[in-house]
Amino acid sequence: MNSSISLFSKALLDYFNGDYTSTIVVRRDDGWEAALPVSVFYRDPDSFSPVEQKALSLCRGNILDTGAGAGIHSLYLQLAGLSVIAIDISAEACRIMARRGVKDARCVDFFRLEHVQADTILFLGHGLGIAGTLSGLDPFLKRAQSLLKPKGQLLIHSIDVSCTDDPLHLAYHEKNRLSGKYMGEMKMQFEYKGAKGEWYDWLHVDPGTLTEHASQEGWKCEIILKEKEGDYLACLTLKE
Repeated sequence: MNSSISLFSKALLDYFNGDYTSTIVVRRDDGWEAALPVSVFYRDPDSFSPVEQKALSLCRGNILDTGAGAGIHSLYLQLAGLSVIAIDISAEACRIMARRGVKDARCVDFFRLEHVQADTILFLGHGLGIAGTLSGLDPFLKRAQSLLKPKGQLLIHSIDVSCTDDPLHLAYHEKNRLSGKYMGEMKMQFEYKGAKGEWYDWLHVDPGTLTEHASQEGWKCEIILKEKEGDYLACLTLKE
């Protein structure tokens, strides 16, 4: 497991055990960084963003919640009477979810999950990022298709990174273009309590690019909601 995931797991556990000031530093390879309070992974539903609220309202049938973390979305859906499989690559996160009441929490990589057929696959928290790079987007979409029932839906939360006027972000996008990379490809790292994790690839994809790649892989893509800062919710269904 990438050591950044291990640090994330430790931060989740520390918060669960009462360290409510736990904060992760999220760092990009150009030096940009942001402090991420671990409390965001334990929020109550009244703190959910418009994208989260809309996505959860659209969930139906058997649901696969990917990158479920501490289980905030799975718990909400369970309370609504829906059947949820919550997966996370972190075994610690899955133990926390189980202790918080998630009925079916599984420690497994999305790309290695087997014997699941869902009506709804949920990728909140910019979860599409696990595709890593733009070249990984098509395999990601193929993998999702293999886990979805014929009339199922894929609900994806991502961000259009072009929705910014921050010179540091714009310079990063331009550096990507000049090196032949897609602007939303990033190298990221977690730091927690002075320990730094390994770098990992993370992808943010704009709605137009997602729609184009989805269509090529047999999906119909509808942009359900888009916020001014660039966050958006897409619903993908298989073409008939």
